[in-house]
Amino acid sequence: MAVIKPFKGMRFDTEKAGELKTLCCPPYDIISEEQRKAFVAQNEYNVIRLELPKEGDDVYTRAGEILNLWRDRGVLIHEDKPAIYIYEMEFNAYNQRKSVKGIIARVKLEEFSKGIILPHEFTLSKAKTDRMNLMKATNCNFSQIYALYMDSEHTTLNTIDAQSKTDAAYQFTDDDRITHRLWIVTDEAVIEKLVSDFTDRKLYIADGHHRYETALNYRDYCRQNGISKEGDAQDYQMIYLVDMEHPGLVVFPTHRMVRDLKKFDKNSVLEGCKDYFEIKKYTSVGNMNTLLTAKYNEGKKAFAFYCGKGEWYLLTLKDLGVMDSVLPGVSAASRQLDVSVLHSLVLEKTMGIDKENMANQINLTYTKFFEEAILLVDKGEFQCSFILNPTRVTEIRDVAAAGEKMPQKSTYFYPKMITGMVMNDIGVE
Repeated sequence: MAVIKPFKGMRFDTEKAGELKTLCCPPYDIISEEQRKAFVAQNEYNVIRLELPKEGDDVYTRAGEILNLWRDRGVLIHEDKPAIYIYEMEFNAYNQRKSVKGIIARVKLEEFSKGIILPHEFTLSKAKTDRMNLMKATNCNFSQIYALYMDSEHTTLNTIDAQSKTDAAYQFTDDDRITHRLWIVTDEAVIEKLVSDFTDRKLYIADGHHRYETALNYRDYCRQNGISKEGDAQDYQMIYLVDMEHPGLVVFPTHRMVRDLKKFDKNSVLEGCKDYFEIKKYTSVGNMNTLLTAKYNEGKKAFAFYCGKGEWYLLTLKDLGVMDSVLPGVSAASRQLDVSVLHSLVLEKTMGIDKENMANQINLTYTKFFEEAILLVDKGEFQCSFILNPTRVTEIRDVAAAGEKMPQKSTYFYPKMITGMVMNDIGVE
């Protein structure tokens, strides 16, 4: 099944490059141009110059030149021995201090059709083209894909915990109060144990679908152009592996905001929903999350339809069986998702926002921030919003296991991994 192995990670030499906090950055796809410039202004060696290149006439070629320069200067160095890295993020969520811990390793790329590594969301071609150009220019992974595995006995997590009782090799707390810790495991016996743990496992991609599909394309490109052959390092991708039942796993919902819809009328929406949903009106959002959480804990399919100025409606599905006729061609796992219920019965059937419209975000905008979904409707920038409960990790597993994908923006794993603590220089074995 899943094949993992250690690698000689590429890291910053902090004595030459500066404090690690000033060298790392959040995922490239959530960074604004203003933030990118601020990272570079703080430290010229920030990894953002490699991960999100914006310099020169050909930004990808320039990223490759900067990478070579930093390696020549000794700003970027490689591990002396192959290692597996333990990575922990400690953070605040739901008024609690939590932490999630896993391992970073090279993982053998497998086509989704083999059923060994499974996706759960659809991807966009534009993002994959960008990542492909960067890989061609640098032959590196600067950030990790995030994947989950099943381990009912938590054998791997026990090994990880035992190996991370000492102080981390590297640690810092970012501006979002997320503490990042990295341990470097080079003990061959421990590595052998971790590698053997995965021989009977499947992996479920939590975050990084674009990068995984790009890695497959890059592997094929290298083979076709004589750059690599089967079994070479291009067959592997740097992935962060976390126990699916880790107590620190947090998945936030992604809310939907509707804009520029012709002839939008809340009463028409409510009329269209009444056959499928129990509808209850409220005039203050103060109890919205509490009521939604209660429905979530009861296993109900429910979401809030927010109309502005405190007015909202709790929509609770009366009978899940209706989804059998609405989505007859997909598995029960997909039919029963909150986002499937919302998209099929409300956005498509009642409001006329079809799948193509959603994919192109013509009338739909996504946000993970509850406050934004409320405020922008109040300000008149959006006509309404739908506040959702989070997707369960088990639902992600079941949809992926069925060989299907969720709608875009169905999940938001929190926190996002920091970029730059350890990188995969594919050319170094």
